[in-house]
Amino acid sequence: MPRTRVKICGLTREEDVRAAVQAGADALGFVFYPPSPRHVTAAQAGALIAAMPPFVTAVALFVNATVEEVVAVAKVAPFTLLQFHGDESAAECAAIAAAVGRPFMRVFRMRADTSAADLLEYEHQYRAASPLFSSLLLDTYVDAYGGAGKVFDWSLIPKELAPRVVLSGGLSVSNATDAVASVRPYAVDISSGVEQQKGIKDARKIADFVNAVRAADATIESDNSHESSS
Repeated sequence: MPRTRVKICGLTREEDVRAAVQAGADALGFVFYPPSPRHVTAAQAGALIAAMPPFVTAVALFVNATVEEVVAVAKVAPFTLLQFHGDESAAECAAIAAAVGRPFMRVFRMRADTSAADLLEYEHQYRAASPLFSSLLLDTYVDAYGGAGKVFDWSLIPKELAPRVVLSGGLSVSNATDAVASVRPYAVDISSGVEQQKGIKDARKIADFVNAVRAADATIESDNSHESSS
């Protein structure tokens, strides 16, 4: 049975870490971007990561950080995966990832005129730049850094790319099942859609979101079974 991975981003409290883990989240995201209301310091993130069990991935989100800044965070908060959400070039992402010895995701902010060729070329550029490149995370374009909390047109994602991407942008309990069933991404990423307020998660919303994703997985498996038996 296919299982779409789930990342809960923007965690700031230990109780939210526990809620995400208990709900079955595969990855937890920590924001190292001071202007964000979900920003945590290296020390705060270190304490939160220490509360995580094995086999749950700690993701560190940076926006236009220097190599030195990322190295300093890595010494205190032992994250597993980098997420670049600013204007970093492929070479800059590769250099930072190499400096801390971690794989990385690159955020691509989807515009209304983004083409399949644009996405495939962008992925190729980053994959060619570093063996540490992991995947693209697709979010909605806004004239600001960080998550937009808005949905983009999922049909813009080419079918051959979808199984390798992390889908983000305006996901919620109400649209998660449709998003996974429509796109069939490798993983989904949510932050504001499972919050009581900015930076404060809602345990019930997290559990409901994970359940909605699992419902899509079950639907996909059922469809595949019917196709194979017909």
